[in-house]
Amino acid sequence: MKRNNTLLIKGMVCNRCIIVLSDELSKLGLNVSSISLGEVILKEGNKTPVDEQTLKVVLQKNGFDLLYDKTEQLISQIKLAVERGIKEQSETGDPVKFSKLISEELNRDYDSLSAIFSLTQGDTLEKYIIQKKIDEVKGLLVYTDKSLTDIANTLGYSSVAYLSRQLKKHTGFNFAYYKNIRQDKLTIIKNSLKLKGQDE
Repeated sequence: MKRNNTLLIKGMVCNRCIIVLSDELSKLGLNVSSISLGEVILKEGNKTPVDEQTLKVVLQKNGFDLLYDKTEQLISQIKLAVERGIKEQSETGDPVKFSKLISEELNRDYDSLSAIFSLTQGDTLEKYIIQKKIDEVKGLLVYTDKSLTDIANTLGYSSVAYLSRQLKKHTGFNFAYYKNIRQDKLTIIKNSLKLKGQDE
């Protein structure tokens, strides 16, 4: 559950979870150094000691729980490493070798980590990484004005054509579908701002 001031937490699925959990930990008097999906790092020398039972009650009230099972913890750490790698690649455009990143972050052989992941998750780690990259592609298409070329270059795809095939294969939709969603969202926002202006 806790190692080196790190709490591993299951049930966190979105940014709202981060906000809720941050607020709850603050109410408990805990100083948080950083918080991301599945992981909370507490500041060194917290004045308030962590009462595990109280923490567990607060977490469960909000649909979260502490990770105790060592295999669950390991899988959570692998997924966090993948998310960090994709975020780093998306922000910097620098290529990330996921096998090296995961192995170094968890200080274990990648092949053994990949085998454990496959056994417990019912799918390969490689497929998980691909799916998370496709999720990032979808987000970039809908919430930014980046072109497919920019996204392919940023996330290390060999070509736009390959990324297009991957997108279609894993989502059933093409590039234009997600750009249309973006356009619809922008139209709604524009119309909303117009209405607001008229009301004023």
